[in-house]
Amino acid sequence: MPRKTAKDFDPEILSLFDKYVHGRIDRRGFLEGAATFAVGGLTAAGLLEALSPNFAEAQQVSGDDARIKAGYVDYPSKGNDQVHGYLVQPAKATGKLPTVLVVHENRGLNPHIEDIARRLALENFIAFAPDALFPLGGYPGTEDKARELFPRLDQAKTREDFLAAAAALKALPQGNGKVGVVGFCYGGGIANFLA
Repeated sequence: MPRKTAKDFDPEILSLFDKYVHGRIDRRGFLEGAATFAVGGLTAAGLLEALSPNFAEAQQVSGDDARIKAGYVDYPSKGNDQVHGYLVQPAKATGKLPTVLVVHENRGLNPHIEDIARRLALENFIAFAPDALFPLGGYPGTEDKARELFPRLDQAKTREDFLAAAAALKALPQGNGKVGVVGFCYGGGIANFLA
């Protein structure tokens, strides 16, 4: 069965899911609100599952794709002492490349953000995707657990980590000294902060 898209859901359920994803309501709040939309054998829990990401289905570039070089690196930071993230570049780059800092949403360095970094490398960029949750153990493997961890971050230290990440990209010998930033949700705010 093909995966549903936003147009397959009532706008009110999408608004409710948005509140859940961004921490304005908890799982119970979503399920209670979604119960009014559960019809024809579809439960509120089924709606949540249908709306939640499936990273395996969404991956476009495998982590072991021969066209890229990818791995986890650490850079020093004034925030949490070090910033940890996923660095990806084309395997056969010639010349100095532009760099892109990829900033995740309020769920840490999940498989989707890693895939975005790999896609950028295929477009001839060096991409670095830091994990803001690293000081708390890193992305915990599920979106719900990540959302629970995120409010525990010291945002002043986290902003310092992103400043350090941008500086590290700017100084990469294989980079051209220019850094772009792409941010998703929370990452959009970090992109504005870095600007």
